[in-house]
Amino acid sequence: MPEPFAHRSPAKPTPGVGTDPPSSRDPNPVLGTADTIRVASVPAGHVYVRHLSPPEGDRVVRLADPRPCGAPSGSQHWWPPVMLSPDWVDEHSGTFDVFHLHFGFDAQSPSVLRELVGALRRNGKPFVYTVHDLANPHHHDEGEHRAQLDVLVPAADRLITLTPGAAEEITARWGRTALVLPHPHVVEPAGLVRPRPERDRFTVGVHAKSIRPNMDPLPVTRVLADALSELPDAMLRIDCHPEIDDPASHWYAPGVLDELRELDRKGRLELSVHDYFDDDELWDYLIGLDVSVLPYRFGTHSGWLEACHDLGTTVLAPSCGFYTQQRPCLTYGHDRRGLGAESLREAVRAAYDERPTWRAAPENRRAERLRVAREHEALYADLL
Repeated sequence: MPEPFAHRSPAKPTPGVGTDPPSSRDPNPVLGTADTIRVASVPAGHVYVRHLSPPEGDRVVRLADPRPCGAPSGSQHWWPPVMLSPDWVDEHSGTFDVFHLHFGFDAQSPSVLRELVGALRRNGKPFVYTVHDLANPHHHDEGEHRAQLDVLVPAADRLITLTPGAAEEITARWGRTALVLPHPHVVEPAGLVRPRPERDRFTVGVHAKSIRPNMDPLPVTRVLADALSELPDAMLRIDCHPEIDDPASHWYAPGVLDELRELDRKGRLELSVHDYFDDDELWDYLIGLDVSVLPYRFGTHSGWLEACHDLGTTVLAPSCGFYTQQRPCLTYGHDRRGLGAESLREAVRAAYDERPTWRAAPENRRAERLRVAREHEALYADLL
């Protein structure tokens, strides 16, 4: 599952999905005119998917995410996605024209995904899959996600991905061609013109969140603390969630917070431990940084990087994945084999010396969003 938004890490994967309330189980509702294209989007409520439609709307109508059983009001209500159930497809086939999967299938076994594909075929529904993640940042075992992709990628009627590098890997691994479309903006239009605050210190941030399996924040933090201590008026800010220090939590990471607190006591960084940011808090945090360092050792694409680009915060991205193909950023060596400490020192020093100003122009983001929306509409229409 991609980021942002990835500041809201998903709950620990829970097998199975819920069911719709009886009032939403009409198999043949009237959703629009004959020209309307009804898409069962998994999910629909995520910011990436919402921004696949132009601000003024178009003829693509994405069904609202059915609320899973037991999901509280106001929660990340699309997780786990109800639409991934083959029974849901059978019972609601009259409500949609195209099925478009983005992410959220972490808890689904390959056999269940094969059943989902079978239900779509049985009901004559085209299947589109956007390959956001070639390596799942929430999985320790790469084989689990690969087995899921081995079902989804060959079965899809159309494939989309975000970067040329990801498309090339898809071709190499499965012999399939994916349409490459950029990630739309994640900050709302008003935030794209928000002035960056003036400040006296050069602030580098690492947000460890709840330390997902693809994160390795401590080695990155140690190198940055050393490098920034040599630069006048530079500071390091580390953020994380309190659950990493809770033995009862799925995200418990023993010893991590102890070391960060010790570095804080020594004045080598400023530590902030807090619950998940909402969107406004996240934008305040990101625009308050000069540099955001992504401490990933594996991954593919990043919504966090897109938010930084929207707000004008420089990103130091790892060499794994295809982050540098998404937006302008600096890079350093970091993958499953380990951290390239010297490359990280060089990258943060370059950010300090050069102060790059890579920020999305609002008019470019709008034009890009309109193009991405038109491409999706055309792809759906072609399938139908």
